[in-house]
Amino acid sequence: MPGPDFIESLARGLDVIRAFGPAYRTMSLSDVAAATGLARPTARRILLTLAELGYVRGSGGEFELTPRVLELGMSYISSSELWTVTRPRLEELVAATGESCSIAQLDGSDIVYVARVAVPKLVTLSVTIGTRFPALPTSLGKVLLASLPPAELAAALATPSRSGLTPSWQPSPAEIDAELRSVRAKGWALTDQQLAPGIRSVAAPVRNGDGRVVAALNVNAHAAETGVETLTESYLPALLRIAGDLSSDWALWESRPVRSADVRPTQVSGG
Repeated sequence: MPGPDFIESLARGLDVIRAFGPAYRTMSLSDVAAATGLARPTARRILLTLAELGYVRGSGGEFELTPRVLELGMSYISSSELWTVTRPRLEELVAATGESCSIAQLDGSDIVYVARVAVPKLVTLSVTIGTRFPALPTSLGKVLLASLPPAELAAALATPSRSGLTPSWQPSPAEIDAELRSVRAKGWALTDQQLAPGIRSVAAPVRNGDGRVVAALNVNAHAAETGVETLTESYLPALLRIAGDLSSDWALWESRPVRSADVRPTQVSGG
């Protein structure tokens, strides 16, 4: 149950924004109400408010998101400077493998892509920064889940996915436990068409200066083009090396001196 400080109207507004997607680029008021479970008058007020703020535009009874919505996600990316830190290493891994490479972080039981360098390939799922998938059937998610303490892992797995995708792999609790134990033992994870047909990838952890896993890095390939042996024998060594380099970069970035311009001013009383 939400706490006493929970702002329901804000939550509903975010629900409306999340209702839009690749299959629902434009939606009517009825569509939005049905997708969010909101009453039509409530959905209408939220849409009009979002339109006033510039996040939604409406025409002829249809609504769509505007590019301003990108500010919400880019605030996170820019505040942590993830793209600045990670892009050179991603490009290095792409050059070494010829495959698309991504970095993701955990959000509940989902992964969210926070950085990516893609190459033109046969793909079955569209992935961009901000894309969300269930964590368990992805190599990125396996790495991230395997790093969690038992209580945090149980809480993450108990959180309903918000990705909207039903994965091919529906493991039992025993299968989940065995898979994550294997990932911990190896230090990397493989997924072979467990998320969706044709999707195959291998991932490794990215750590901060304290050794904590803060993200995961993967090489993604299409099963029709790249075999498991290529992933694990040809690509994995480069992946592990670059994940280690990226971990060093991350630790160095976190330990950088903070400039005075980066510190928010505090109010000082006169005296």
